[in-house]
Amino acid sequence: MDPSVENSVKAVRRSKEEKKVLRKQLKASHTLLKHEGISTAPQPTKSLVVANGGLGNGVGREELSTVLKEMGEVETLLMPPQKPYAFVTYRSEESAQRAHVHLNGQKLQCGENSVTLYLSYVDSVTCEEENSVPLPEGLLLVEDFVSPEEEALLLAAIDWSSTNDDVTAQKALKHRRVKHFGFEFRYDNNNVDKDKPLPAGLPEDCLPVLERCVRNGHINIMPDQLTVNQYESGQGIPPHVDTHSAFEDTILSLSLGAKTVMEFRHPDGRLVPVVLPGRSLLVMKGESRYLWTHGITPRKFDVVPACDPESPAHTTSDLGPNRNLTLSKRGTRTSFTFRKIRHELCRCAFPSTCDSQGAASAPSPSPPSAPSIPCCHADATRLEEEYVHRVYDAIASHFSSTRHSPWPRVCHFLSSLSPGSVLADVGCGNGKYLGVNPELIAVGCDRSSALVQICAERGFQAFVSDALSVPLRTASCDACISIAVIHHFSTQERRLAAVRELVRLLRPGGRALIYVWAFEQEYNKQRSKYLKEQNKEHPGNLSPINDTSDGIQEPHGKARMHTSRHLEDNYRPGDSVQDVSKVIDGKLSVHTNRTAFNTQDLLVPWHLKEGKRQGGEESGESGKKDKRKEKSKKTSGNSSSPSSVSSKTRLDCNRDPSPVFDSSMSSGSGLDTSDATQGPDFKPKSSGDTIKKSSSILKSESESGPVPVFHRYYHVFQQGELEQLCVQVAGVKVQSSYHDQGNWCAVLEKE
Repeated sequence: MDPSVENSVKAVRRSKEEKKVLRKQLKASHTLLKHEGISTAPQPTKSLVVANGGLGNGVGREELSTVLKEMGEVETLLMPPQKPYAFVTYRSEESAQRAHVHLNGQKLQCGENSVTLYLSYVDSVTCEEENSVPLPEGLLLVEDFVSPEEEALLLAAIDWSSTNDDVTAQKALKHRRVKHFGFEFRYDNNNVDKDKPLPAGLPEDCLPVLERCVRNGHINIMPDQLTVNQYESGQGIPPHVDTHSAFEDTILSLSLGAKTVMEFRHPDGRLVPVVLPGRSLLVMKGESRYLWTHGITPRKFDVVPACDPESPAHTTSDLGPNRNLTLSKRGTRTSFTFRKIRHELCRCAFPSTCDSQGAASAPSPSPPSAPSIPCCHADATRLEEEYVHRVYDAIASHFSSTRHSPWPRVCHFLSSLSPGSVLADVGCGNGKYLGVNPELIAVGCDRSSALVQICAERGFQAFVSDALSVPLRTASCDACISIAVIHHFSTQERRLAAVRELVRLLRPGGRALIYVWAFEQEYNKQRSKYLKEQNKEHPGNLSPINDTSDGIQEPHGKARMHTSRHLEDNYRPGDSVQDVSKVIDGKLSVHTNRTAFNTQDLLVPWHLKEGKRQGGEESGESGKKDKRKEKSKKTSGNSSSPSSVSSKTRLDCNRDPSPVFDSSMSSGSGLDTSDATQGPDFKPKSSGDTIKKSSSILKSESESGPVPVFHRYYHVFQQGELEQLCVQVAGVKVQSSYHDQGNWCAVLEKE
């Protein structure tokens, strides 16, 4: 080829590459404006926003700073936590222009993660100055509490080579290795057997450290119980409160090895991340010990303050957007948690979390032959078949009678769709949402054939289908809804597959609405109605230990779940979302109705009541059930006319939503407990009420004889977890997300 022609072709190719970069840069600018409110400038300035160059997608400060400084002197580099972008301000406009020209479209390698940077000018970098969040009351962090020599002695004192050590009660749990000294902490009941001390007391090498703790006033009595946890990179422990009745007030936690971030969460939703350096001592007393949950999110990188060579590293909760933050790769960490066994009832000032005073601060005991958390696809399908599909088929009629009031924000989404739009309700349950907007072409599917039959009786179009494989053409729907469904899938991979299937059904520009049950039933200082109803029935007692009352509403359709396990949100799209829940010794625990969640993965009871008994724990506003049942019969009932259902639904959409959170569609069956109430004259009457012999059913004695109690599997979502799940699906963006009466909700748009 002629050299001049070859050079011309290369120039054209370069031009195409430049155009491609420009298109992607403009798209990144549009995304920043739409989702973050960041306006870019058409003319060069000294400041730029770096799309894809944020902590939220795995870019560390050191790597980004290095490439930015090659373009000129950097005045400031701001990396907001959990965000996929950063702001840089150069000393001169020329340096900013150089960065804009040379770094746009450039790949940046951050460990195993590779990202492409897109830079745009901004007129100014405005980031609200955030005051440091104070530590929870009673929490103290002491750095360098032990010397490197003491650290080595303590680590050497723990022999992990034993595989079955009854002397120190060694356990290999899902997320970590554990060894107990003095007394064994039993994960089946979250307590200790105080009459059975272990043969081996506390290791002798711990005594000098504990004596120093007493001398320094960190604790006023020598601990007699030690739990040693070893965490590899990526492991963690779910949020929890150490059982009140088991241990005295002060808890000491010594961190050895790699540093990590522990998250403290108040019942009102406040979150305080605390960086725990190696060889530091964490002292928990009073409110921080009794009221706040603490946990470690399983992830391989933590967001931490960057070390300033001229000043000590921040080790408290200085993780606001105004801080110099970076990513810290986790290593192996070993924690020594020292506690004193309590021999009398706890009389603390926090009855809402105190099991001695009637609250369920720990998961309820597992039922006989309780299933384990699944570790593979086959285990997951078996668990969902037994503890979701069979249950909803058995309780279908009873369940349907408690679900008849659509949620206002779901109604708003459906009403916003254009007339003639095709809607797929994946996990439609009894079809409650299929008639909300009669101008839509609506079709539903559910894993439960009994619920699909109820839809047919009400005149709706529905078919039996698994939510992971819906027999509809790709890109055939203008909108999809998944209300209280995805929380029934028992692994991270299956929950992700459910979102992918929703996106597959959408046409480009189509939208999907997802509701899942929230770990946070108290949010922005407001309690969900699920908890409020509990308060009415148990005045002065926020968390009854053995509340088997059936007048309970779930956040968006199912009974509320306990989630007081340690978790952490991993917002790095480069990493797969990890299942951060912890279960009791590998077994799923049973949720106590109308109480805060103690674990993310659990079994939620459904009491199949007959005659004048109320429905499952998801039923709500029991004091109004007679009137509501009568109203339900008059306005909706099992009418076969979709129009009559639609008119009733539109009325109900204006009512205050009751916590409803369940679409029985784990692996397909979807139910929503919007208005989980049922009348006293309810009697099961369909084939769906057939009670199958299953380990998911227990018998509960009552004044009128045995009552079947079914157990349904749930994974309750922590804040940010739903969005994190959705962003892993290619070709879709999270248009908005919000918290609605104990549910996390997201609106997706297919690109």
